[in-house]
Amino acid sequence: MAREFVINTSRVNSYGTRVLTSGIDTAQFKKNPVLLYMHRRDRWGEVNAMVIGRVENLRVEGDLLIGTPVFDLGDKFAAEVGRKWEDDFLRMCSAGLEPIEFSSAPEHISQGQTRATITKSKLIEVSIVDIGANDDALKLYEPGGKVLELAAGAASDLLPLLKPEPVAKPAPESTTDNKQINFSMERILLALGLVATATESDALAAITKLQTDAARVESIELARIETAVDDAIKAHKITADKREAFIALGKSAGFDHLGTALDALTPAVKPMQFINQGAGSASAAASKSYADMPETELQALRSENPEEFARLFKAEFGVEPDDLK
Repeated sequence: MAREFVINTSRVNSYGTRVLTSGIDTAQFKKNPVLLYMHRRDRWGEVNAMVIGRVENLRVEGDLLIGTPVFDLGDKFAAEVGRKWEDDFLRMCSAGLEPIEFSSAPEHISQGQTRATITKSKLIEVSIVDIGANDDALKLYEPGGKVLELAAGAASDLLPLLKPEPVAKPAPESTTDNKQINFSMERILLALGLVATATESDALAAITKLQTDAARVESIELARIETAVDDAIKAHKITADKREAFIALGKSAGFDHLGTALDALTPAVKPMQFINQGAGSASAAASKSYADMPETELQALRSENPEEFARLFKAEFGVEPDDLK
């Protein structure tokens, strides 16, 4: 299986610039996907300056421009380069690009970059190269096909160097400003309950104590809120599934507001409870037999509701009580 190569990434290259993979136009190249050796072309009159193959399966995967080299095995030199490639003696390729648009915006500049970023470009050719870290690792072409030669730190109108940001000179110290700072620090120390001559360590210790006390108060407040909500659940003022919602209300509004809201609620009454309450003691007694009621309850019923007492007595013994006839 033929080995693929990575043609471009958006990292800083040997020119001190970056070529954004997302901005490379490959439409024209795909019509004639030539593979060269060391960026050499016939018109330069160099030895072995000819097309040695083509690039297939050209595609973008994430930030990588990837392709597969196919060598012209009918050409002796191309076949030899192909053999060195497949046998791992040559491992690198390089893109020949024509820059179209540049950017020196901060979002396009990476650490170590010295030239503007090429945000849009056109792929002209792809070459097999011997050492990818030198200046031949990337060739840039000016409009019209002329090779753009760059040296480290050399100026170029087409690919300009980045201008260093001017370093602002520190403003001279102001005696008035220092007095204001000292006065502000004294007010802070006094607000912390310290003397004006307290040290930085004293201030840090006081702030730490305030933070600890605030956390303790918050913990106590949360415990009060949870207890109030749980008590409301036991009293049937709210249901258990509303617990977290009322706790959240207590956290945001405070314990006092939560208490007011819970006090305004009434316990839920079941239908049978409502019926029994409406029927009064007669209904309560009607739910029991004479034998089931304790003596104290019978005496109370005899005094408060003699008719109901007589009914229960007759139901138990078959006759009415003599003293009520």
